[in-house]
Amino acid sequence: MPASTAAIALRSLLFTLVLPGTIAVYVPWAIARATGATLAGAAAWRWLGLAPLAAGLAIYAWCVADFALAGRGTPAPIDPPRELVVRGLYRRTRNPMYVGVLCVLAGEAWLLASPAHALWTGAVGALFHAFVVGYEEPSLRRRFGPAYERYCAAVPRWLARR
Repeated sequence: MPASTAAIALRSLLFTLVLPGTIAVYVPWAIARATGATLAGAAAWRWLGLAPLAAGLAIYAWCVADFALAGRGTPAPIDPPRELVVRGLYRRTRNPMYVGVLCVLAGEAWLLASPAHALWTGAVGALFHAFVVGYEEPSLRRRFGPAYERYCAAVPRWLARR
């Protein structure tokens, strides 16, 4: 029996709180606390960091919705979509959810003018790439076969094309 949309939404929320929440909220908070990075007295240009942060949150939310509605699954590797999701932002890049999280992290680094946060963003980007290439893509090839191969041929891994 297929899971209800409410159950998928709840599982997606729980996953988001655990993994992306740790990557984009808890660790940056801990870095800020350890380095003394703060918004106190922030120059006006630093507030421009809200743009990538907000864009990243919107990207992530859109992708979670597409996973639930089109794919009937969640972002969690243990509860992935049952159908290959190729709509919405997934028509432009194969990994918009990761791009969204990286936008959030970049926005935080910009807001705090923090080299430590910028390093964290780079490290997370490298880990995302290793996970995508080493686990996610081979797994999707096994699950979706030729449909995924065609998708990979048509849509870039990271940077969107027109």
